[in-house]
Amino acid sequence: MSTIDPRTPVLVGTGQVTDRPAKGEVTTRTPLDLMVEAARAAAADAGPGGDALLQKVESLGIVDVFCWPVPDPGALVARELGIAPRETVRTVIGGNSPIALLADAAQRIAAGELDVALLGGGEVGTAFRAAMMSGGSTGWELQPEGTAPTRVLGTDRPPSHEAELAAGLAFPISYYPLFEHRLRHAAGRSTEEQRAWIGEWWARYSTLAAEHPQGWAREAMTAEQLATPGPRNRLISDPYTRHMNADIGVDQAAMLLLTSVEAAEAAGIPRDRWVFVHGTAAASDHWFVGEREHLDRSPAIAASGRALFDHTGTTADDVALVDLYSCFPCAVQVGANELGLVVDDPARPLSVTGGLALFGGPANNYVTHSIATLADRARERPDDLALASAVGWYLTKHGLALLSATPPSVPYAHHDVQATVDATPTREIASAPSGTWTVETFTAAYDRDGAPAVGSVVALDADGRRGFGRTEDAGVLATLLGSDPIDGPVELDGAGGFAL
Repeated sequence: MSTIDPRTPVLVGTGQVTDRPAKGEVTTRTPLDLMVEAARAAAADAGPGGDALLQKVESLGIVDVFCWPVPDPGALVARELGIAPRETVRTVIGGNSPIALLADAAQRIAAGELDVALLGGGEVGTAFRAAMMSGGSTGWELQPEGTAPTRVLGTDRPPSHEAELAAGLAFPISYYPLFEHRLRHAAGRSTEEQRAWIGEWWARYSTLAAEHPQGWAREAMTAEQLATPGPRNRLISDPYTRHMNADIGVDQAAMLLLTSVEAAEAAGIPRDRWVFVHGTAAASDHWFVGEREHLDRSPAIAASGRALFDHTGTTADDVALVDLYSCFPCAVQVGANELGLVVDDPARPLSVTGGLALFGGPANNYVTHSIATLADRARERPDDLALASAVGWYLTKHGLALLSATPPSVPYAHHDVQATVDATPTREIASAPSGTWTVETFTAAYDRDGAPAVGSVVALDADGRRGFGRTEDAGVLATLLGSDPIDGPVELDGAGGFAL
């Protein structure tokens, strides 16, 4: 018998699928097809006993599928696999969902409530995009009205404050540049210097993606190619070029087979396939971006990291394999700063896949791919610790997971540090700000011809309140982008506009 606690949660199988249509073509495969293939690959990856273990799956959890929003995708995956789990689970929207699923299943395994779980998701972005552009339908299978999974994991609400929406802030491409400019200014770099610096370490990510067998981008790009705006790399929202934005138009799926040590032994899963879940942690930062004290910090990541490292008796220096959520470069920087990691350390890149912009960003399911890749690497390097982070909405929802092929020295535990985050300071969002304020950060959205179309500013008043402004005026846009307005004055007009 093993000396390891039999209720220890252990990953025994990982499966990843990337379906690359020929240039100019759209795949005929569906998200269901890719998820089923990934699930079978995870069973095969577990080695002898994997298929038998798949038949014993009790909980089948699927990350919310952006391109195929059926209410209970897990039921369809189970049907195609010919298995009968006692529950199906679907998450709410959020890139933190893979770690939320992992933590949910791991807690139940540790508590003796569950033995075998299958977790993951998949997206077919190329066919979805083609259908949306043509005004047609994907034709993918739907479910009858009233269909529901056994459980929906997580809670959600609209991610933007009305004042943020009025300022032209509505999607990740408008929020994350605000964080980037604040980080850039604190580092003392110009916009061009920041893009060049990002290009240096983003190029290493590009190489990782090109070398990864499941990577979407197959050719590595140089720092100059990534950082220099041009026809094939247009500016999306200042300061980001296209290659610095998560690419959700990909066809990718990934699944994880998670069991107890007891179930893995009973199924005869070879020990060299085992990767232990040492701990998980999660919290959300103050929900609306405008409420947060600092736009270049994340109390939720910091508190999650402290809890996870304290629980396992480790530090950031003990982690050899890392994948920080990388929807945009600022997400990596904020995560690294809060966890005590170095962003541009060539000896320890903070990605094992190449990230969402280059490996592929299959909506909410990217982190299933990063966990699968970390598990694969951990098997090759059994003495090393591996850390994954996950992010939902606008640096809002966060999750961390610590893995290793070496058994944990303390029992698995999940750490919900929400109370710690909720106790941190907040800011008041002004409803109709007017007068002279101080620019905190800014961005501008570009049209497809490469011209700035909408500018947004975030500003603070003398009382620390936060206000937002929006402009489409060409002259104001030119001034906004022609110099660094951060920490300078801005006139907010009380009607949502601004002038510099």
